[in-house]
Amino acid sequence: MVYRLRTSTFKFSLMLDDSGMESLPMDPDTSLLDSTQAEDEDKCILCSDAFCSSSSPHEQKTRPIDEKSPLRRKGCFDPYDSSEEYVGVVTLPNQVRQKAVKKGFVFNLMVVGESGLGKSTLVNSLFLTNLYTDRCMPDVSEKIARTVSITKSTVDIVEEGVNLRLTVIDTPGFGDAINNNESWKAAVHYVDQQMEKYRRDEIGLNRKNIRDNRVHCCLYFISPHGHGLKPIDVNFMKALDQKVNIVPVLAKADSLTPKDTCNMKAKILKEIDQNKIKIFQVPDCDHSNDPFRQLVLEVKRSMPFAVIGSNTVVERDGRRVRARAYPWGIAEVENPSHNDFVHLRNMLIRTNMQDLKHTTHYVLYENYRINCLCKNPCLENV
Repeated sequence: MVYRLRTSTFKFSLMLDDSGMESLPMDPDTSLLDSTQAEDEDKCILCSDAFCSSSSPHEQKTRPIDEKSPLRRKGCFDPYDSSEEYVGVVTLPNQVRQKAVKKGFVFNLMVVGESGLGKSTLVNSLFLTNLYTDRCMPDVSEKIARTVSITKSTVDIVEEGVNLRLTVIDTPGFGDAINNNESWKAAVHYVDQQMEKYRRDEIGLNRKNIRDNRVHCCLYFISPHGHGLKPIDVNFMKALDQKVNIVPVLAKADSLTPKDTCNMKAKILKEIDQNKIKIFQVPDCDHSNDPFRQLVLEVKRSMPFAVIGSNTVVERDGRRVRARAYPWGIAEVENPSHNDFVHLRNMLIRTNMQDLKHTTHYVLYENYRINCLCKNPCLENV
């Protein structure tokens, strides 16, 4: 039986024969060992049996982290904790979070709908900002000769050290013409253009600083003054449902009674199913004890979202709220009993923003890339 003791300076072997007698050290430098090192040698010999009888590294398990764990410090884990029960794997989410916060986040949102449905007001209400400070409304003569165009507005939103670069893509002129058969082509061309630009950057030589300008979500505004979806609504959503995450929004919900709102939602969902239009589906929670489980259930029940937008602050019952004031009363923007604005904001920002980006990259973009390769298989070997 052989025991090897390694120190910073010396290495020697201790041989034990079957009779249990010790043999002389074979290393010529063992004569330099002092009494302290000899005591360390005896301790290693005595503890060797216990060491050899311990379980293998694959069988060793650490205890789960609970709220009273010494590693937890104000909601995060301390990487310099000296507790022997933990290896430190629990700090990996902290490392990922630090890198993500340092890099920042990007989100590209497209809003599409007829003029006068409150698209700009809703976007300003969602992100508590003003994206259209220098915007001027065209007169009637300009609207007649106007075609669908693409405009982009970018703003940096910082909240408790987290930076989000928000880009809102608007489509002014959509639905304003007499003949709107091809009004969706401008939006389709822009989405394809950004997909192609990202693909070319991805196969290029320098891929470190690729800017993601792909559209992660499209809020499509449906007019409440109708009987469900119009032909222009069906044509647009069918043209883009394979290219972008479409979220239908019922605009100006304060112009409908609660009963009419429910009937309108049911009719819209029925026509979406009949026309085989694919809209964004909120994924289910992985666990029953997920803290966002109740929010996800409310979001699913609220689609399509009947929303109200307003940048006006009014006083009601001693508190200041964003609302729309009418002679018959006040419609609060952030009141779930008045509209679905809160559910839309939760889905778009608080619970499913990463799901929207994940679906864009791993589903929609991959389908686009595969189609490009199928059209020209000799283009690249990826």
